[in-house]
Amino acid sequence: MVETLTHTTFDVQAIRQHFPVLNRVVKGKPLVYFDNAATTQKPQVVIDALTDYYKNYNANIHRGIHSLAEEATAAYEATRDTVQQFINAKQREEIIFTRGVTESINLVAYTWARTNLKAGDEIIISGMEHHSNIVPWQLIAEITGAKLNVIPVNDNGELIMEEFHKLLNEKVKLVSVVHASNSLGTINPVKEIIDAAHKVGAIVMLDGAQSTVHLDIDVQQLDCDFFAISSHKVYGPTGIGVLYGKRALLEAMPPFMGGGEMIKDVTFEKTTWNDLPYKFEAGTPNIADTVALKAALDFVSGIGKSTIRKYEDELLRYATEQLQSIDGIRLVGTAKHKVSVASYVVEGVHPQDLGILLDNQGVAVRTGHHCTQPLMNRFGIPGTTRASFAMYNTKEEIDVMIAGLHKAIKLLR
Repeated sequence: MVETLTHTTFDVQAIRQHFPVLNRVVKGKPLVYFDNAATTQKPQVVIDALTDYYKNYNANIHRGIHSLAEEATAAYEATRDTVQQFINAKQREEIIFTRGVTESINLVAYTWARTNLKAGDEIIISGMEHHSNIVPWQLIAEITGAKLNVIPVNDNGELIMEEFHKLLNEKVKLVSVVHASNSLGTINPVKEIIDAAHKVGAIVMLDGAQSTVHLDIDVQQLDCDFFAISSHKVYGPTGIGVLYGKRALLEAMPPFMGGGEMIKDVTFEKTTWNDLPYKFEAGTPNIADTVALKAALDFVSGIGKSTIRKYEDELLRYATEQLQSIDGIRLVGTAKHKVSVASYVVEGVHPQDLGILLDNQGVAVRTGHHCTQPLMNRFGIPGTTRASFAMYNTKEEIDVMIAGLHKAIKLLR
């Protein structure tokens, strides 16, 4: 099914046929789904992979010797191999399954950071982080006595890299930054960040929730120490994610949770840990969604990320031009390098009111602070209206949003 999508020209109508939800009618209008940064819709191959597991080989994995258990284990581990290839990890043992980016960051915080940080050490994050890449480090700073420093953001929504370099010193042990901003779309210069951090002996974690679906990811080329992925933002199911970590770091880290599978030998006196990656995968995992994640990644690879990116960039350019043509609209996040996210505010209009009126037109956008309250405070606003685009969106849908905005602004002013 995926192979039929591989062609030299991008046929968005052919792509759309693979997403059943796009046939929905909302408030009497055809659905226009522009909330892809929150979660992407799922192609039929992903839905089929989920149902196929439950219909045909539902079983617990790794320890069973019967046929269903062996089939389920093979399918589960095949996803690990696919993720390894998708991000070009050196070894499959460096791929740890989690519930998503939030759990991946917390895993690093409560294993690597809690073990290695002490009073006087420093952590650097950025001013555009999602709460999931702020709060864990605040908690770790409280526990360890480490200091948390923040890279400031300029008026365009870009990191002020001169200030980042000023923050770097031998006290910095960890830098954790978002690869691409969920609320602004900004693509951060992560290679520069990684190289500079490594020079002072710090390790680097990247939040790849938004970047994985839009950008080619090569963790070996980036040389990041940790990289976090959420399945549901790359056309896969919810409740499953990935932590990539360099093997030497993972080997040295204590387990995150105790339970079945993560052990090698248990007595009442002492327990020894399982080998990677299972040391960090305690208990019965989310098998079905992990299996379906492979279908999602294969779907994306079958079309080609570069092809998708080129099309999404075209949508972003078009949307930006159309939004800028409306009096009273201000774009928030005008970085030179962006993924397909357009955030905006309308003078005198609350984002929530705007979102409700757009929903009445069948247009699904996200409103609010997007789990980036410090960033909204930086811009002096309570939140934005965010339209985020995916491979199945069209310019015609953008036109529907623009027409809806004209109607909404007229009503609200």
